[in-house]
Amino acid sequence: MARALYPGTFDPITNGHLDIIHRASQLFEAVDVVIAVNVRKASLFSVEERVEMARECTRNLPNVEVLSHAGLMVDCLRKRNAQVLLRGLRAVSDFEYEFQMALMNKKLDARCETMYLMPSEKYTYLASSLVRELAALGGDISEFVPSGVEVRLRDRLKETGNG
Repeated sequence: MARALYPGTFDPITNGHLDIIHRASQLFEAVDVVIAVNVRKASLFSVEERVEMARECTRNLPNVEVLSHAGLMVDCLRKRNAQVLLRGLRAVSDFEYEFQMALMNKKLDARCETMYLMPSEKYTYLASSLVRELAALGGDISEFVPSGVEVRLRDRLKETGNG
């Protein structure tokens, strides 16, 4: 398989995301990490900051590219000439939403295939929102995010008065 897209908000990118990115980079010739612009979600980091963090974390993977996209992911899929949307599944509770999204994407573009990757066992419970909350409460997040992301997250929480 040639190219896959791994979309998400990545606010911030976690070791669970990176686990999936690393494994996907071994399965596909090219993996595009797509920072999705979601106007319904209030993000802690700007799109540009999330792209920068993801690029820093994946710079050692030559077949991984990080970009941002606003709009339908099937449009990005076409534009990037990709065949597969990668999605992470942490628990059964994720499946219903992801299944609906996969069916809608398939309806919008019959060529769109969705592939699910489960994170390694140690990351099955990990979500960006949990990392943000743990950091805001002063907890140790060092095993959940790369060190550069941890520094940025703690700095941002201090700036916003939440850390």
